[in-house]
Amino acid sequence: MRCIVNAWPAWTVAHRVSFSPKARDDLRQLYLYIAERAGERRALAYLERIQQYCLGFSTFPERGTLRDDLLPGLRIIGFERRVTLAFHVDASTVTFDRFLYGGRDLGLLSDGE
Repeated sequence: MRCIVNAWPAWTVAHRVSFSPKARDDLRQLYLYIAERAGERRALAYLERIQQYCLGFSTFPERGTLRDDLLPGLRIIGFERRVTLAFHVDASTVTFDRFLYGGRDLGLLSDGE
C-alpha cells in the first residue's frame, strides 16, 4: 500500500512569507514591551517563536479565520493566546499585515492601519 504522504511534495507549492512595514513595527514594539518587563532574552525568544510560526505558513497558508468583514481576504489567527496575527494570502505570498498584542482592537485593520 502506497502512503499518500509521499505524494504531497509533488502538488504542494511553497508560498513566500513576508511582513508588511506595520507588522515589522508591531514586532519591534512587542520586543520592547516584553524586554522592559521580562528581559531581552525572553523577548527575543518570544519573537523567534513567532517568526518560526509565521514561516510555517509557507506550506499551509490558508489557516485562521477569514475576516472579509474587516478587509477583503484578511485572515486572523492567534499565537500562544496573546498575539493576533492578521495576514492575507495571494497565489504565491503570505503577507503578515499586523501583529496585535494583548487584545488590541481588530478595528485598527479596517481604519487604514
